[in-house]
Amino acid sequence: MTGPDTPCPPLDPARTLAALGHRASAFALRIVDECPSTNSELVDRPPADDGRIHVLAAERQTAGRGRRGRAWQSWPGASLTFSALWRFAPGSPVPAGLSLVAGLALARALERLGIPGIQLKWPNDVLVHGEKLAGILVELLPGRGRTPAAVIGIGVNLQLPPGTRIPDQPGVTDLASHCAAPPARDTLLGLLLAELHDLFELYASAGFAALRGAWQQRNAFADLPVRILGEGSETIGVCCGVDDDGALLIRGAHGLSRILSGEVSLRVAG
Repeated sequence: MTGPDTPCPPLDPARTLAALGHRASAFALRIVDECPSTNSELVDRPPADDGRIHVLAAERQTAGRGRRGRAWQSWPGASLTFSALWRFAPGSPVPAGLSLVAGLALARALERLGIPGIQLKWPNDVLVHGEKLAGILVELLPGRGRTPAAVIGIGVNLQLPPGTRIPDQPGVTDLASHCAAPPARDTLLGLLLAELHDLFELYASAGFAALRGAWQQRNAFADLPVRILGEGSETIGVCCGVDDDGALLIRGAHGLSRILSGEVSLRVAG
């Protein structure tokens, strides 16, 4: 990792493919200097289906998007932002729990780097000791006669510029604060894609139920009192984890509730 005043070398696709090892042939990797949003690019102009997982990484996003219409802030050389287009078997039902699977893949990759305190916040955040390190945006590509597909966008804070403040996100951290010798960005990209590849293969054959236990082990809000804020509604109760469809389970005064929509805000009560 370079310092804040040291130019960061550009992403090198060869190093990413090297980190992927025997999985490299499963990916089609494209790296661009700049684009509005890697998710938007793959959603609006999906590549032809050639049997590979298409990945787009950008040195800089000018209109990065997060969940609930928020902007995703990133900085050249200080962030890793990429999206992957995953296609599923023809006739498959609409995938459920994809953002949770992606979060688990990120968690496993970071744990392999020796970073302690990795947690998952439903439905799409990766935390370190309660502070946000990475975010995920999943967008489905439905269409008649087309193979079911989803674009999974991921942003990881590697080394935030000094004095960085992100609106509405008071607890934000970066990889440099928790890793003595972080890998280069292109190597990290390969490690993350490798975990995504392996977990999505399991997910495609066995569904989210096969990964539910691993997600539960890293649940940042396990057994804590929480508030779920939606559009004009509020649910208060104890977080009981997730079910086999990836829905959030909240035990409140009137029993167990399932929260399916990701367009809500999950917070610790009080």
